Amino acid sequence: MAVWLGVDVGGTFTDLVAVGGDGRMIFEKVPSVPADPSEAVLDAVHRVGPAGSGEGHDVVERFAHGTTVATNALLERRGARTALVTTHGFADVIEIGRQNRPALYDLTRDRPSPLVPRELRYTVIERTGPGGVVVPLDVRSLRDVIAALTAHEGQRQRDHVSGALTAAQVSGAPERLAAVAVCLLFSFAHPEHERQVADALRAALPGVTVVASHEVLPQFREYERFATTVADAYLTPTLSAYLRALARRCVAAGLPSPLVMRSSGGVVELEAAAGHAAACVLSGPAAGVVGAAYVAARSGLADLLTFDMGGTSTDVAPVLGGRVQTTAESVLAGIPITLPTVDVHSVSAGGGSVAWVDSGGALRAGPRSAGADPGPACYGRGGVEPTVTDADLVLGYLADGANLGGEVTLSRASAHKALATLGAMLGSGPDGLSAEETAAGVVAVADAEMIRALRVVSVERGLDPRELTLVAFGGAGGTHACALAEELGMRRVLVPLACGVLSALGLAIGDVRRDYLYPLHGLLAEVDLGAAFAELARTARANTPTADIPALATELQADCRYVGQAHELTVVASSGGGLPAAEQPGDGAGSGVADGDFSAARIRTAFEAEHLRRYGHTAHDREVEVVAVRLVATVPGRRPELRAPAADPAAVRSRRSVYLDGSWQDVDVVPRAALGAGSGVAGPAVVEFAEATCLIRPGWRAEVDAVGSLLLMRA
Repeated sequence: MAVWLGVDVGGTFTDLVAVGGDGRMIFEKVPSVPADPSEAVLDAVHRVGPAGSGEGHDVVERFAHGTTVATNALLERRGARTALVTTHGFADVIEIGRQNRPALYDLTRDRPSPLVPRELRYTVIERTGPGGVVVPLDVRSLRDVIAALTAHEGQRQRDHVSGALTAAQVSGAPERLAAVAVCLLFSFAHPEHERQVADALRAALPGVTVVASHEVLPQFREYERFATTVADAYLTPTLSAYLRALARRCVAAGLPSPLVMRSSGGVVELEAAAGHAAACVLSGPAAGVVGAAYVAARSGLADLLTFDMGGTSTDVAPVLGGRVQTTAESVLAGIPITLPTVDVHSVSAGGGSVAWVDSGGALRAGPRSAGADPGPACYGRGGVEPTVTDADLVLGYLADGANLGGEVTLSRASAHKALATLGAMLGSGPDGLSAEETAAGVVAVADAEMIRALRVVSVERGLDPRELTLVAFGGAGGTHACALAEELGMRRVLVPLACGVLSALGLAIGDVRRDYLYPLHGLLAEVDLGAAFAELARTARANTPTADIPALATELQADCRYVGQAHELTVVASSGGGLPAAEQPGDGAGSGVADGDFSAARIRTAFEAEHLRRYGHTAHDREVEVVAVRLVATVPGRRPELRAPAADPAAVRSRRSVYLDGSWQDVDVVPRAALGAGSGVAGPAVVEFAEATCLIRPGWRAEVDAVGSLLLMRA
């Protein structure tokens, strides 16, 4: 029987889900290997069975992968050494940025440094405007740029020979010019000059990644377009090297070449992902939202806040009407990435977040994480700093001696010692705070950070969290979910059966997705929507394997705003259709671009409904303009039928002391395997999953639904 694999690499653990054709799922969790994430990937696969085939399975048909390689390279500024070629006079666009500041009144806050240093920014004499070419491309200036870039690499080699650089410096990626970003003015509308520059650079600099902005983001706003293109060039050599090495290891292990999750929530072929890394900066978190939307839909829930608390960070996102929300205005490490991205907000508050005391004597948690090695103090791998996981263990939420990933055994004694040391720095007494008091403070600080994140994707998006269900997953999501829900006034929490590995499930079932953008600026009532969408459809057909076209589903979108506004909203124009027949001309609304009506009237109605939800008002007397249209083409993934497993009569219940609301209470500890469909547990209690733990606070009751998810309701 064929299986589909999903493997998600996190900062602390690497998770695997195998989905069989009969709907059966196998879960696996192993510690991550920061030095080489592919080691943990193959380790997880081999634990499932030889060549990735578990007992009763014949062959791995599809393997999808979520990775933080691009994310970490951007956060830690470990990308490739990159040059920028742009229009004369605009070399500093990526440094000037926008007028807005992340901290309006903090005069000491510095902007993040640009990814391309000033000495590696080059210009060519040319100019295009909205109407076309204004100044022809000066071929001599292009030759000068090529000569300078070639000389840069030649000088590095000469320095090595002369001894000015060591062999390690020459071979190190940061020292080598590995990428060039080409960003010319108005190339989104008139790419001729940019295409000519990029072609010349590729011919002159073999082995160097050259990325042109019209290939990455053919859209107006030069700063965002420049910044996204530079990030793509900066990250692509690093991600492509990792993915191609992983592909070689997979082939040697008898596995198919991996599909890779993009930030948009869909997977693509490895070469497509390796060619444009900026589209993968939220690969893992996006998969988690996809998995959460899927399992919640099977439980009959469509309006959600997803809450993924892992070892390094917490990722939250809204899902409305069963639809994963996306945005094109994400910012990571101070760099705008203006590409389709699941609307995820991340904070550095995970199980591995290190607790510490700042210079003012206040208790803090994060942003630094203990990671997988050495990990929290309770892991017994040499870590001595207290983390949120240590606090959960000291408070009784986690079991002393519990095993994680088959290789980590939790030690309450080690966690207690680390928190006692931290507690000695806190409080007004001579002995500071006890380990238990300190642990409660660490949890409260981490919870406050996660509550702020949930407010960002709900209240600040015009959503009332009280009307939504909190879907908790990740290794620590269920442990903190009830406390967060109470603070937000939410009365329902869903903890899926696969909560500890839900991102991997999202990968295993993820749709193959490709996004296409076409700049189209004009009044909604006047632009030729049919011709624009038909052009996108032709592009989609050319980039879709013939075998996938019959199963292809398309969604048409439009970026709209009121005339005079500075920012736009993306709304759905039509969905559910496939690509038209290849011979259709695509000459208007009746061209068969997609089944359904994408008229201007429908788009305006959708825009004003979204404007009302987001901003609380509409302006019916104002014209609406379009600045771009989009086409999302997807090939649906496998959707296993979920069902609750039968209760295991051998699962043993127990009791232990848990610190709740300022006092210790003896509560029931229930193995998740002991609960069948319809089984219930009243709080306070702890439910222990194979890969996670759920704390049911007082006033809550949990019940297993028909698909195996634990639904918590507040009285």
